[in-house]
Parts: sequence; C-alpha cells; structure tokens
Amino acid sequence: MRISAEQQTYRRRAVIVTLAGVGAAVASGTAGCGLLDRKPTPPPGPDPLEPLRAQAAALARQYDATIAAIPALATRLTPLRDAHLTHVVELGKLIATAAPSVPAAGASASAAPGTPASALAALRTAELAGQADATAACLSAPAARAGLVGSIAACRATHAAVLA
Repeated sequence: MRISAEQQTYRRRAVIVTLAGVGAAVASGTAGCGLLDRKPTPPPGPDPLEPLRAQAAALARQYDATIAAIPALATRLTPLRDAHLTHVVELGKLIATAAPSVPAAGASASAAPGTPASALAALRTAELAGQADATAACLSAPAARAGLVGSIAACRATHAAVLA
C-alpha cells in the first residue's frame, strides 16, 4: 500500500504538533520546579557545628593565655589545650570548611586571671559551659556526627574534673 504525498504531509504535521505539545508540557511542568529558573539558589546557612568549633578555638586561646600568664601551669594545661586544638581540626573535617586560625602557643588572646587558683577556676567555668553546649549539640546532631560531638562533650567534662 502506497501513502500519498498528502498523507505523508499530514503524518509529518501530526508528529511535529505532537512533539511541540510534549515540549510545551515539559517546559511548563519544569518551570514550576525551578529547573529552568535563572535565579541562583541561596547559599546554605552556617553549619550547626560551627559555634562548637569556634568555642573550641576560643578555649584553646584561653588556655594559651593562661599558660603565658602562669608558666607554672603549662605542664598541667598544655594537654588540655592540645585536645581543643584537635577538636578544632576534627570539627573542621566534619564541617568541611577551613578552620579558623588559632594563635600559636604562647599568644595571648585575653588576659588570664592573676593567681593559679583563679585561672583554673576560670578555665573550669569555661569548660563546663563548653560541655553544656557540646551536650546540646550532640543531642541535636545527626547520627553520623553524634559520635564526635559526644566525644567532645565527654572530653570537656573530663577537663572540668581535671581543673577542679
């Protein structure tokens, strides 16, 4: 059976009209989902663990200031300071952004209390506040992050006990 030229033209038109209709349907369907929008998506907000990392860096600086002001406490405080520096690095890996700069050992970020007893009390207070923050972060963290954050909370509790 032969198809006439008129029937071939009709079939081509039917195919073109069908394809145009499908294209329009796809375009209108995707326009609502944002696929064809030219507006950039807003950047994600800060990571919920960023305050914990900043706090670890601040604690490390506080230990540095205390060690600089009262060198007799260096042997006791250096391992605690180093633990906070490790927390900064490990949280940075988890957050996947560059860690804030932490001054080198001996750099003073703030004035430490004058006596060893008052310095230890100030550090213990900071550790207890940090433990509370880390515990709250652990309770709200997804399972993949809870292990590290829980470990940091436990570490801060241990630091507070050492400083007592």
